Amino acid sequence: MNKLHYDIHPGNGPAMLMVHGFLSSRAQWIPNLEQLARVCTPVTVELYGHGRSPSPTDPAAYMPAGYLEQFEIIRKEIGAEQWYLCGFSLGASLTIRYAFDYPQQTIAHIFTNSSSAISPRPEPRPVENLIKHFEKGGLEVIEKIPVHPKYATRLPPKVTAELIKDARSLNPVGIARGIAYTNTSVSLRDELDRNTRPALLVCGEQEQRFQPHRKFVAKNMPHTKIIDVPAAHAVNAQCPTEFNQAVINFITNPADGSHIR
Repeated sequence: MNKLHYDIHPGNGPAMLMVHGFLSSRAQWIPNLEQLARVCTPVTVELYGHGRSPSPTDPAAYMPAGYLEQFEIIRKEIGAEQWYLCGFSLGASLTIRYAFDYPQQTIAHIFTNSSSAISPRPEPRPVENLIKHFEKGGLEVIEKIPVHPKYATRLPPKVTAELIKDARSLNPVGIARGIAYTNTSVSLRDELDRNTRPALLVCGEQEQRFQPHRKFVAKNMPHTKIIDVPAAHAVNAQCPTEFNQAVINFITNPADGSHIR
């Protein structure tokens, strides 16, 4: 089965699909669930090879279209005619694409710093060698990746502890396939003008490498509001108060009211 694992959390209002980043898990959203539940019903999902989700052998599952198909399955299973989406980093590249391809199902969408979504598409990786490398090295290879949660220093201790705990369940081959198939195919840099739904970028202004991408979004992605917060990459966890308030304001006090139906 290629079905992604998801959890529905208590909340008030329309569902919001929340998609984490590379080597993360549903634990990433711990600082946000309680507050966001005031205005939506959070639905956290875990990517292939991460957390409680499987690691399919079919390369198509890891491609953006494969993920969007799974998101649609989730939407229908929970009975949501429309919903919000919220994506972090790699997850943002998928939620933004969903909003582009499924505008009628998208009320509005929120995303944070995502170089994978805004950078030029990287060169494909040699798949078989990559898979063999991760299969042989196991979790030790994964732990050497700089974005592994064991290296996090700015997150709340509870979040870090839960992310490290979930990292023990990372599937090396699933992660390798994600690097080979997902990371190399999710860029939306040349498609940002496709956005037709209200969008909010909560930008971590301390991540210097993302600032050129922020400017690119401001210039090229219509219907997008940008709010800067004093965070680096992990915006929602490093500045949860600012992030939560920005999202709540976006949902309850939209500038033009266009995403409230």
